[in-house]
Amino acid sequence: MRIGRIPYINCYPVYGAIDRGAVSLPATLVDGVPSELNRRMAANELEVSVISAVAYARDAARYLLLPDLGITSDGAVRSVLLFSRVPAPELGGKRVLLSRSSMTSVALLRLLFANVWHTSPEFAAGDAELTNVAQFVNEEHDARLVIGDAALLLNAARAGAAPGAAVHGAPYAYAYDLGAEWKRWTGLPFVFAVWVAQRTAPVRDALDVHARLIESRDWGLAHLDQLAAQASAVTGVALDTCAEYLSGLDYRLSYAHLAGLTDFFRRLAAVGEVPDGSLAFLPA
Repeated sequence: MRIGRIPYINCYPVYGAIDRGAVSLPATLVDGVPSELNRRMAANELEVSVISAVAYARDAARYLLLPDLGITSDGAVRSVLLFSRVPAPELGGKRVLLSRSSMTSVALLRLLFANVWHTSPEFAAGDAELTNVAQFVNEEHDARLVIGDAALLLNAARAGAAPGAAVHGAPYAYAYDLGAEWKRWTGLPFVFAVWVAQRTAPVRDALDVHARLIESRDWGLAHLDQLAAQASAVTGVALDTCAEYLSGLDYRLSYAHLAGLTDFFRRLAAVGEVPDGSLAFLPA
């Protein structure tokens, strides 16, 4: 079995026990940013993987969701942010750089512009992995969507600032946490990523992988202090920031999470971004 893994620190709680040998996984782990894992699953190069929620919605006939496993937030996510030189409602007609790495974050941002900020920017594909603030000074963009560890680093200078509040002197004066904006808009949690298996994968093998991922997830949630220390050492983000970040995420798919996921898919289907469909799960 080939199992996809996002190398960002937000996946540490799911794979930490596997990496440490506390949980065995008789499979090959394949690292990739969300867009790469989406592509590899669509090409049948992986049997099980974490993928963007939107990637599942767009190709649900190919996949089965792994029950009770996702990357979610009930409010601020801290690693999916729109950085802007002006308030978001003033970005109409202005250039907004979109991450190439996350299909779900881009789809959510488009919904927020249309339904919350009521404006239409000019979108362009960009690199979400830049982490050096100096690289932003001469950019010709008015805003950019940044995800993952890079977003944590770039937001570190805004510590203590209110959501959407200006921080003068920063390359981007405003920052909007997309998880918080979704919660404010809908009152629901948001599901950024899900784990799926190919429908063609052997069911017994997929169930075994699922059980081991759940076991590893449960170990990770019980050892967040170790994972936060690892995350801080790898990224250079302060230990307390990493601890707050990891403890603020949820790795389940509860009824509330599924309500947020289906509401997101419903809104995307209404504007033709994904087919209208239903959720299908691996029979756990």
